Amino acid sequence: MAKGEVHSQCAGHSLPVPNVQALAASLDLSTPIPERYVRPETKLDPIAPTNQIELPVIDLAKLIDPAFSKEEAAKLHSACHEWSFFQLVNHGVPDELIEGLKADTIEFFNKPLEEKMEYKLGSDGILQGYGQAFVKSDEQKLDWSDLLYVMTRPVALRNMKFWPTSPSTFKDNIDRYSLELTKVASCLWQYIAKNLGVAPEVLEQIFKDHPQGLRFNYYPPCPESDKVIGISPHSDATGFSILLQINDVQGLQIRKDGEWIAVSALPNSFIVNLGDITEVN
Repeated sequence: MAKGEVHSQCAGHSLPVPNVQALAASLDLSTPIPERYVRPETKLDPIAPTNQIELPVIDLAKLIDPAFSKEEAAKLHSACHEWSFFQLVNHGVPDELIEGLKADTIEFFNKPLEEKMEYKLGSDGILQGYGQAFVKSDEQKLDWSDLLYVMTRPVALRNMKFWPTSPSTFKDNIDRYSLELTKVASCLWQYIAKNLGVAPEVLEQIFKDHPQGLRFNYYPPCPESDKVIGISPHSDATGFSILLQINDVQGLQIRKDGEWIAVSALPNSFIVNLGDITEVN
């Protein structure tokens, strides 16, 4: 899963922990997973049947088309107010760019560990790079995932030592993709503002130079998948996050009305999640 975030920087130190992808490769069906990855809370909350609840779908092409804009804007407002999540289709980001980024992401995570560790998370208080983030103690339960995180915009925030040089197209695709997400975000802010009765330029100005980062999450197979969590339950400290599913393996769940809902991403869609600093009433 690749996630484009419109937010503040990830600040703070993170303790080094074992690489999950390498750990997963070393396990077999007879080997128990290490205790730090066992999460009792996985059995606490019910999961809604996937065939009963569907995430709202917003068509960006219709949203900007005067013939359909009013109806689509109403759907957007309802999705933001009732769900804080929606799937975005016809978003205008070129298919070739998306497919290139997906291929680069898969190739990067399939590289030998020593190559990926050339981009290991920094120790300078800004969490960019490869590894696991937000590990604060030796007793903390761990997520069953690895990540690559880079700041993308404004350009002045970039630390290129954390941008992989291989695959050779990865840097360029990250740059192009982050620019496309900026365009999508700008368009969505305009219509969210209108729905709130706020002049579009107000939100546009607020988020114009707001930091943006890309987080690439890798969730290895697990022989005891019912005991682990790919990423801990959380809300995003963002304006909103734009998620892209890299492959056909489902895993994203959102919480609504006391239940966890498994999300099936539509082909070529983004999943948009309103963050903590955005609230639509």
